[in-house]
Amino acid sequence: MKIAFLDRDGVINIEVDYLHLKQDFEYTVGCVEALLKIQKKGFEIVIVTNQAGIARGYYSERQYHALTKWYLTDLASKGVEIMKVIHCPHHPNGIIPELSVQCGCRKPETGMFECATEGLQVNLNQCFMVGDKESDLIAAEKFGVKKCFLVKSGHELPAKVSERWIVSEDLAGVAELV
Repeated sequence: MKIAFLDRDGVINIEVDYLHLKQDFEYTVGCVEALLKIQKKGFEIVIVTNQAGIARGYYSERQYHALTKWYLTDLASKGVEIMKVIHCPHHPNGIIPELSVQCGCRKPETGMFECATEGLQVNLNQCFMVGDKESDLIAAEKFGVKKCFLVKSGHELPAKVSERWIVSEDLAGVAELV
């Protein structure tokens, strides 16, 4: 199995700080078409997303899951099937005590990748990661993903982008390259 690991905010949807409301959700330019192309190329799609807003008390797990259910249903109606969505609700500076921890799932750690692939036969040499932050790609590389794409979402790019990473304007550009 080959997997396209995708960050959510800045890759699937336009970056909005602590996005949790359906009315604030907007796909990035060409996102749906790009996801369809990635699927046609034989990749399963897995979303791995840090959601510090939960630990910080900006929104609840229930609100996060409601938004996730909504966009997965919307994508499915357009022919896009997402195999899994894995999220990390933790942040060491959160206000929710049980979520205010240094965990092994928050990118740049690899826990979400481990969870996503548990029990699956995955060829990491054929997988790729798309993120808009350095921590997204560091996590993927630590897990063993060989190909990483950094998309421009408005976050400042790292001062020195690794020569192993391919920079693209957006997910549509990545879909053309894989």
